[in-house]
This record gives sequence, C-alpha cells and structure tokens, in this order.
Amino acid sequence: MSQSEKTSAYGTDDLLISLCNSVTRVLNLATHSPIHYSGMVQRISKTSLKPDIGCFVLFDGGFSGLVIINFSAQAAMELYANYLLNMGMSRADLASSYTSDEVSNVMGELMNQVVGDFTGRVRRELQTHITQNQPKVLVLNKQVMLSVNAHLDNPEARRVSFYTGSNNIFYLELAIDHTEFIKLHDFEAQDAPDPDALMAESQPPQPPPQTAPDPAAHTTGQDDTESLLKSLGM
Repeated sequence: MSQSEKTSAYGTDDLLISLCNSVTRVLNLATHSPIHYSGMVQRISKTSLKPDIGCFVLFDGGFSGLVIINFSAQAAMELYANYLLNMGMSRADLASSYTSDEVSNVMGELMNQVVGDFTGRVRRELQTHITQNQPKVLVLNKQVMLSVNAHLDNPEARRVSFYTGSNNIFYLELAIDHTEFIKLHDFEAQDAPDPDALMAESQPPQPPPQTAPDPAAHTTGQDDTESLLKSLGM
C-alpha cells in the first residue's frame, strides 16, 4: 500500500460540509425551525453578494477564506421572526420589512454565530486555528452583484442552496485557497464544550445546608442537667 493510501486527506469539499453543518446546527437551535441544504454543490468561478440581503465574513490563520450567505427577503424575514419569537419577543413588535435595520442586525448576529461554530470545529477537528472578522451585512433592493476581494492566491469557490422550514431559499458561498489537510497520525477530535458544564465548574462549591437543632434533643439535655443538680442536693 502506498503512503498516499495510508493517509487521509481533508480538502475544500470537506471544509464546505463542515461549514454547512455549522449553518444548519446554529440556525436550527436559534430559530427552532428545520433548516436543510441541497445534496448537490456548485463549483463557481467567484463569489458575490446578491439581493436581497448579503452577509459576508473573512477569516484568516491556518488558511484564508471568505464566507457569504445571500438571503432572499422571504428567507430573511422567516429566520428573523423565528429567532426573535424564540427569544420571547411579541410578534407585534417585529419589523415588517426586510430592509429594516433590525433584520440586518439579526442576520449579522446569526452569521457571526455560524462562523464562530465553524472556527471551533476547525480547531477541534483539524488542529489548526482561524480567526474571523465582524460580519458585514448589505441590504440590496436592486439586482446588482458585488464581489469581495479576499486576497486569495489560488481560490476555489463553492455554492450550496439552503432551505428554511417554509421552503424559502438562501445560498451559502465559500471561497478558500486550495488547501489539503493530511493526517500524520491518529488523534481523537475534541468534543465541543458544553456551556452549562463550564458554568457549573466555574461556580464555587456551595456549603452544605445547615440543619435546624432538634427540640427533642434540647429537652433531653435539660432533663439530664436537672437530674444531676438534684442528685447533688442543689
């Protein structure tokens, strides 16, 4: 068996699958609604921001790249509403248009959570480190296309279609330099940290609850003292 057959490689499409899983995991939890993606992926020549809401994040470190999510107005409004309703907000207080700043802010927050989950996966599964910048959100009400310069030397780009619980569509685009991770030796990927467990570990130990004195025991003690005094003629 050749050396190449002994090693396992982790390339662009594997990174894309990990990113897609981060999108579905974060949005499922945040909106309490099912999110799924197509089983087919497109190879594209370049990434672009498109109507109605385009979000992008650049990352750098062990490898460099760009993540873009282009939301249709319907998909953005559905995710926005489900997210805030899940947070306890009243439907009457929700924005009525995708052009509202509130909608843009929520899309940027969800994008930040998605890429944060992805960078954590990369750190645990590939034993390397990448950092992200703050997500940028652009509301486009005209049919225009904008390209983001990610300063990639040998870029590869992919596009995946996502669907919300109401079958509204949005698109994920990933551009990264051609890269391949080769496993040099077996290792166990670290588990994702449990926020609740970390909080519990950081709390100081609580003292055991104090029990109230037993009145019957107190009465017995008084009787013994009186008997002793009587025996002494006091």
